[in-house]
Amino acid sequence: MDTLALILIVVGALNWGLVGIFQFDLVAAIFGGMSGVVSRIIYTLVGLAGIWGITMLFRRRNRAGIMSEHDD
Repeated sequence: MDTLALILIVVGALNWGLVGIFQFDLVAAIFGGMSGVVSRIIYTLVGLAGIWGITMLFRRRNRAGIMSEHDD
């Protein structure tokens, strides 16, 4: 699940990079505009992956904290 979420986060980041630099929304261009059903599903999945990514940050931080406590 983490790998899938990371892939979707990268896709979203690259798409936002294209929007910011070139004003080009690749997802909308491929899947039929921002209001297209498939585009909205992809945007939703990318958003959910971003939320999952937040949990990955906290899980890694907790693991590092646990490892540090054992090293002392």
